[in-house]
Amino acid sequence: MTIKGEVQGVGYRAAAYWVARKLHVAGFVMNEPDGSVYIEAEGDAKALEELLAWCRKGPITARVDDVIVEWADPHGKFTGFHIT
Repeated sequence: MTIKGEVQGVGYRAAAYWVARKLHVAGFVMNEPDGSVYIEAEGDAKALEELLAWCRKGPITARVDDVIVEWADPHGKFTGFHIT
């Protein structure tokens, strides 16, 4: 997913990391050059929906304008969740 808005420099990646870890979701979160944040995640459907719901709000310090989601079949390529 790509999260757009005021999402860099506000602790978004760190907060997303802790939410994903709590939900036992694997993957990564990273800043993009255009100012957005990108997340790739794998996990059970309920956990992914909860992560998506959180991403639409983000931490209190962020302003989320849009979340673009692209669903795909899991590949099992992630272990843990990381900030890159």
